[in-house]
This record gives sequence, C-alpha cells and structure tokens, in this order.
Amino acid sequence: MLIRYSKIMLTAALGALILLVAINNVTDYDTNFDIVSRVMSMAQVPAGSPLEWRAVASPALHRMFYAFIIAVEFAAGALILAGVWRLLLRRKAEAARFNAAKDVAIAGLALAVGLYLFGFMAVGGEWFQMWRSWPDAEQAAFRFIGCAALVLLFLGQRDD
Repeated sequence: MLIRYSKIMLTAALGALILLVAINNVTDYDTNFDIVSRVMSMAQVPAGSPLEWRAVASPALHRMFYAFIIAVEFAAGALILAGVWRLLLRRKAEAARFNAAKDVAIAGLALAVGLYLFGFMAVGGEWFQMWRSWPDAEQAAFRFIGCAALVLLFLGQRDD
C-alpha cells in the first residue's frame, strides 16, 4: 500500500507544480511573455547568422505560441490531478483496477514531458536558439522533464 500512496503523492505533487506554473504564467503574464517574445524573435542571434531566417517577429504569433504553452500546461496539470483523484478512489482496489485508473494521470504526465521536451528543448532551445537569450531556460525545462518523466516511470510500473 505504501507504493500506491507514494505514486499518488508524487503524481499529485507534479500535477500541482504544473498547474502552478500555468497559473503563474497567467497572473504574471508579461514576465514570461517577454522571454517567449525574445526567444521567438531570436534577438540574441548574431546578425548574419545562417539561422536568422527562423526568427518570428510577429507579436501576434508570440502571443498565440505563449497561449498554447499555457493551455497545454493547464491541460497537463488538470489531467494529472484528475488522474490523482481516480487513483485515490481506487487506492484499495485490486491491482487490475488500480492499474486501469492510471491512464488519465499518465496522459497528463506524458503531455507535460512532451511540452517541455519538444516545446522547450527542441523548438525553443534548438530551433529558436533559446540558450542565447535565456541561458537557464533549457536547464529549467530539463528539470521539468526529469521530474515528470521520473514520476511517469514510477507511476507506470504495474502494481501487483
């Protein structure tokens, strides 16, 4: 039973973290929007770089991209916490029912890993060269990937 409670607790903690990030992005919109805008504009890429053509200068596209990030964060956090609720309801059930209840939380965790791995590391980090304008961004994204992936792996282990 300790393993089940550990899975529920760690999954809940990750869901709360992702949801808090989304809330912060809404309540302190301008701080991270400025970063998204600088990254997408590739403001720190030297003039004449062969990568300049990737830059997106449109503030409207910056806002759309940022809104997408926030929406995915809310969706991931909500799915994870809805999954936690399902796990709590089945915490004393037989293994097959508890394992079946993991699917919603797993979907949310996978969405979170996907957002930070693809959105921040691949698109932001490599495509837009985020590391030039916000050096710690990839480390921050990797922390989210690491935490979410570890919880995903732990939760995904079958319960007997």
